[in-house]
Amino acid sequence: MGIFEGLKVIDCASFIAAPSSATALSDFGADVIKIEPPGAGDPVRNLPHLPGYPISPHNYAWMLEGRNKKSLALDLSKPEGQAVLRKLAAECDVFITNFPPPVRKKLGVTYKDLAPLNDRLIYASFTGYGETGAEADKPGFDSNAWWARSGLMDLVRETDETTPARSMPGMGDHPCAMSLFAGIVTALYQREKTGKGTQVMSNLMVNGIWSNGIYAQAALCGATFQKRPPRDRALNAVTCHYKCADDRWIILSLLNEEKQFPVFAKVIEREDLLADPRFETKPARHKHAPELIAILDKVFATKPLAHWRKALDGNGLIFGVVGIPQDIPDDEQMRVTEAVVPFADSDLRTINTPIFIEGAKKVQPRMAPNVGQHSDEVLAAAGFNAAEIAKMRAAGIVA
Repeated sequence: MGIFEGLKVIDCASFIAAPSSATALSDFGADVIKIEPPGAGDPVRNLPHLPGYPISPHNYAWMLEGRNKKSLALDLSKPEGQAVLRKLAAECDVFITNFPPPVRKKLGVTYKDLAPLNDRLIYASFTGYGETGAEADKPGFDSNAWWARSGLMDLVRETDETTPARSMPGMGDHPCAMSLFAGIVTALYQREKTGKGTQVMSNLMVNGIWSNGIYAQAALCGATFQKRPPRDRALNAVTCHYKCADDRWIILSLLNEEKQFPVFAKVIEREDLLADPRFETKPARHKHAPELIAILDKVFATKPLAHWRKALDGNGLIFGVVGIPQDIPDDEQMRVTEAVVPFADSDLRTINTPIFIEGAKKVQPRMAPNVGQHSDEVLAAAGFNAAEIAKMRAAGIVA
């Protein structure tokens, strides 16, 4: 049950943004059919096996991206497979794809191909660099089209001399999925008013510069960019990050310095700083920020993160723990807010999509399917009889 109960969605996409938008729809009750190539399936299934990824007996990447979905293993390189897909598209509400445009044309699954089959169809198109221009057919991953192209990869490094920082897997894909989800929901709302479907479009590149919007807008205004100093010479000591005695980090965000700095000095047991002329006023603290950073480095290095978290909490001081993935399983706030939720059919947990609506309960996540686990079920629901399904299986069209 859910807001989108009865909504039929085809996830004809892979790796990771477009399929994750279908996951978000499924969390609110949509019936999602995942189209995968027979054999290996969606390439995201192989992600945890790549060098350097966390080692686990569970396919954690596929658990996240494939939950709640029904898998139809369909060979789209064959005309018969393409015909099956078109039949499904003619009866669905939302068709999601991130195939490069030349592949869509080859398979006959462009918007122009499918829209005449179903005038209520919402066709959600996701690309690397947009639908027009010289790079329209160019494939992309979030590491290059979202992270690198937008300037984020350059900007997050500590100094201009530091090597540009790599992104994490899916770091751009998951927020991009929310953009595509928003587009799909907006189009569904329009369909409620007009009765007609439409095409929804988003891409990695535009989401990247949206994520880097403040500095991107500055560039569009012809702003002069300043070199950023390293951490120990930052311009504000109370918006800096510090290493604790257990090698964990904490970050301060004391923007209301006049009110917060005296409280801060008291809870770290350094009220002597308030009488130091270098730190008595906000302008003085900014002028002498490197000196204050050096002092605070020594202060935070005396106690572990748990101590500082307890000391700072509840005093109106804004700070954050620099988390590590290993914190997440035991994070009580993530549990009670349902940022992390249990699977319905496993003792494992997963990450919730970041949208909550009062009074609308999400479906409890179901484990991601094996490749082609629901092929017969999906084909039978689409009107194919047992003999036709057996014939397609024998021909390798479905698996």
